[in-house]
Amino acid sequence: MSTKPAALDGIKVLDLSRVLAGPWCTQILADLGADVVKIERPGVGDDTRTWGPPFVKDANGHDTDQASYFTSCNRNKRSVTIDMATPEGQALLQQMAAQADIVVENFKTGGLKQYGLDQESLRAANPRLIYCSVTGFGHDGPYAERAGYDLMIQAMTGMMSITGRPDGEPGGGPLRVGVALTDLFTGVYASTAILAALQVRDRTGEGQHIDMALLDVGMAILANQASAFLNTGKAPGRQGNTHPSLAPYQDFPTQDGSMLLAIGNNGQFARFCEAAGHAGWAADERFATNTLRVKHRGVLIPMLEDLTRTRTTADWVALLEDKAVPCGPINDIAQAFDDAQVKSRGLAVTLPRDAGDGIASITGVASPLRLTATPPVLRRAPPALGQHTQEVLAEMGVDATRFEALRAAGVV
Repeated sequence: MSTKPAALDGIKVLDLSRVLAGPWCTQILADLGADVVKIERPGVGDDTRTWGPPFVKDANGHDTDQASYFTSCNRNKRSVTIDMATPEGQALLQQMAAQADIVVENFKTGGLKQYGLDQESLRAANPRLIYCSVTGFGHDGPYAERAGYDLMIQAMTGMMSITGRPDGEPGGGPLRVGVALTDLFTGVYASTAILAALQVRDRTGEGQHIDMALLDVGMAILANQASAFLNTGKAPGRQGNTHPSLAPYQDFPTQDGSMLLAIGNNGQFARFCEAAGHAGWAADERFATNTLRVKHRGVLIPMLEDLTRTRTTADWVALLEDKAVPCGPINDIAQAFDDAQVKSRGLAVTLPRDAGDGIASITGVASPLRLTATPPVLRRAPPALGQHTQEVLAEMGVDATRFEALRAAGVV
């Protein structure tokens, strides 16, 4: 744990989001030092608390009722349970928003207006407030009222049409990406927008509303595939692990499994061919440039597959790693966390937890943000439901007597 000051020290975030996109955004802010208060439903909490198996284990190695999914995007936060459907709950949340720098929510369009927690109401009371809304389709357009989910967005944006093996091949057909890609990218884009809004507020003194839509992000992260269509009129298709614009850039069979070869320029191809004992291939008129290699992919790839089967994956990695030729194993997640470089970078982080629920610690992935002067600070394990309710309300001036009355009334 770092003792240096964090980048967002002093910034207060009221987190009204659930599931993944919003919580991923607020976890980034929390890792950077913001004080993130996560509001959850009393007795129920964030939906992902029950999205299991798998479940977090207690100190004796037994499954708890805490799903590991929740822990992936809620560290460094304080959990407060408040029923926003009650007038008292609404008043508490409005007081929090009046003292906050940032609100993040992912309710359906207009869903918070009935509680007085919409951006117009909260920003009228606190003009410096940055209010970030995360929805499936944004706050305008014919789909604005629809609920949006990552899988639906992957299907609608065409992401699944370019993921998987081509039709006609064994296992061919559209596939989703193995994680909720549009949720995660929406969280990253949302945190970027919030940091930009903080910079604007420093200049103007005014907050603003940020309208983040999974659909917008899903279209944006099509990247070169979208650009290919927009500039040619031809929709790309699925091609498994191959690349539409590079060759060889895919998985290859080895003597004991498979490996990944990612050659991105002519120099890399020439060095590969020389190391592999086939220097003449780089001068072959069919393979001399990347464009030619893509054109003659059907000839080149079988030649390479025959060659790569002659050595083990480890042998290929050892042969090529000092030749500046990108090559590596295709790991499962267990192998990835056992990798020497992953270990050296400290990418698995265990945080102690003292919530009285038998869970002694929770392990997660370290923040990838490496700031030399203001690095991320990992202060808290993902919280138990309502773990910090009394603590946070006390900071707002709610004494023990009033707290007990609120709890008795089911407000907290």
